[in-house]
Amino acid sequence: MKIYIKNMVCNRCIMVVKNELEKLGIHTLNISLGEVELKNDLTETEKTNLDNHLKTFGFELIDDKKSRLIGQIKSYIIEIIHQNNSELKSNLSDYLSSKLHHDYTYLSNLFSEVEGTTIEKYFIAQKIEKVKELLVYDELSLSEIAYQMNYSSVGYLSNQFKKVTGLTPTHFKNIKEIKRKPLDEV
Repeated sequence: MKIYIKNMVCNRCIMVVKNELEKLGIHTLNISLGEVELKNDLTETEKTNLDNHLKTFGFELIDDKKSRLIGQIKSYIIEIIHQNNSELKSNLSDYLSSKLHHDYTYLSNLFSEVEGTTIEKYFIAQKIEKVKELLVYDELSLSEIAYQMNYSSVGYLSNQFKKVTGLTPTHFKNIKEIKRKPLDEV
């Protein structure tokens, strides 16, 4: 049995969910971003108890099919940007369509309807959060960040960064108050 969990967007989230499932005596086969494969089925009462327990940590069980699909779209985008750090082998629409076995138009319309933003804007927002993280760490030059994040140029990265944040990357890097967002709030 698979269950889907909203706001499970990082490796730390996976650890928290795994610990809490173990505390509740729920055995898992596999845990990944937004998704848990359970060894045994849960009763409705167990699902309700699990959902209430997870809510105390900011997570939530996702029940309906459309919400699950939205969660999967977000998880794949977050995984591409924050975990893999590798170049997307195809464009985002083809990647999501092949992973989720749905036409991209359907995915895009569903995402926009439910989230109030487009998949592309969500993807850009996630990329900018990763750029912020890299700027704060101060280990890479802006050119290296642009290359790592698959921007065609530093200028394009700077323009997109300013459009989203209202600041230039250099200004963001120089301010002392860090203005990063948790991934589940992007």
